[in-house]
Amino acid sequence: MTNDAIFLIFFASVIVAIVLGIAIRRILTRKKLDALYAEPLPDHWLPLLEQHVALYRLLPESLRTLLHGHITYFLSTKTIAGCNGMVVDDTVRLTIAANACLLVLSEREPIYPTFETILVYPDTYVATRVSHQNSINTEHQHAMAGESWYRGPVVLSWDSVIRGSQDPNDGHNVVMHEFAHKLDEQSGAVNGMPRLRSHAEYTHWVQVLNDEYSDFLKRVKLNRNHIIDEYGSVSPPEFFAVATESFFEKPQRMKRELPELYEQLQNVYQIDPANWFDGNRERR
Repeated sequence: MTNDAIFLIFFASVIVAIVLGIAIRRILTRKKLDALYAEPLPDHWLPLLEQHVALYRLLPESLRTLLHGHITYFLSTKTIAGCNGMVVDDTVRLTIAANACLLVLSEREPIYPTFETILVYPDTYVATRVSHQNSINTEHQHAMAGESWYRGPVVLSWDSVIRGSQDPNDGHNVVMHEFAHKLDEQSGAVNGMPRLRSHAEYTHWVQVLNDEYSDFLKRVKLNRNHIIDEYGSVSPPEFFAVATESFFEKPQRMKRELPELYEQLQNVYQIDPANWFDGNRERR
């Protein structure tokens, strides 16, 4: 056997070993993930979800089971750290995880793959921003309830988290807001356009959202805006984030009064939260 033949056999065996190794790792990863999703939540966690996550109480049983799996996965892949003396306990971890995972009920893992860390302050915190004008840098301090850094951490104020989580229909949920930004960034840029499934969906999204955003700005200007927080007028990414909050917390009103926007968000999230509120009257 020539040296060239021996080399080709060796090279082929290496390729086969690599392919088999990748296949085995995928099988083991799949089994590990399946086991993770099949693992029930500890019994003492369920009352915490009932108490602190109002939307959890409205979920159909089938979606609760799905949410439980996402929560287990989320908490196994994210680090939640306290700042300024904030103590992170089961209530904090579950409240954040449950609200974040409501946005990805229709997704399979990996969920929120672009970051790992969530920082939690006990209350509103101060962030410093620098503006640039005519070669002059100016620092500004802002009181913050939450923020999402591109490919970086999510930062949350716990008092804002728990206040929004315990009221299911006020249209304010800082966890959903910041994690909507995380879904937005998965498309490659934070531009108010989340990752969709086809080119046709992107085309329709742009058409509808341009019209909806223009109408929203007019309503804000005329002081006739009642469903979506006017903070969305800052930019299209903020509009997507506040519209997401209202989609989950004012779904019946949005579906009735802003049906095209509701349909687009329903397509993004692959769920219909208006059905959750049947028999649970939304506050007007």
